[in-house]
Amino acid sequence: MTTSWAELTGAVSACERCRLCQTRKNVVLGEGDPHAALMLVGEGPGQQEDETGRPFVGAAGQLLDRMLAAIGLDRSCVYICNIVKCRPPQNRVPEADERAACLDYLRQQVALVRPKIIVCLGSTPTRALLGDELRITRERGVWHLKKGVWFMPTYHPAALLRDADKKRPAWEDFKAIRDKLAELGALAPRTGAE
Repeated sequence: MTTSWAELTGAVSACERCRLCQTRKNVVLGEGDPHAALMLVGEGPGQQEDETGRPFVGAAGQLLDRMLAAIGLDRSCVYICNIVKCRPPQNRVPEADERAACLDYLRQQVALVRPKIIVCLGSTPTRALLGDELRITRERGVWHLKKGVWFMPTYHPAALLRDADKKRPAWEDFKAIRDKLAELGALAPRTGAE
């Protein structure tokens, strides 16, 4: 177990725990406020993320930035990462052994950030963090309290780009996240139109 961001970054950069290391250009550890109250966890890096070494920089990331802004948050004041730190070929869903190889790194990120809320963006992080039997279609918008941290599964921004019908439920989830942050004293309450 690493004890600092520098140690974790070094360990992840040199990682060869699974086959994803063989095709990566860059490791994508995460970015944002290292002490954020809100952590967002996606599935894994895509092509643009692999090229830049940054999470959520493509079209889905731009949508995520707009969703955060809509609840009064800037990307710089949250922490954004993924279950796996290397891009799966052709952006496929990370396999069970690949998720397992990276899960300890995510646990270390959570221990370093100490968020009050973790948002699971899509099925893969929901199942990895809350239970393999869970389904995003049933669990999205439902709060889960685990080891003193609130978890909220919601749709991945890429799913919203593919299916506009998911945008309204995701917006409701983000308003609930804003309200929970305010309830926990981690966000000043907002007034006005939504």
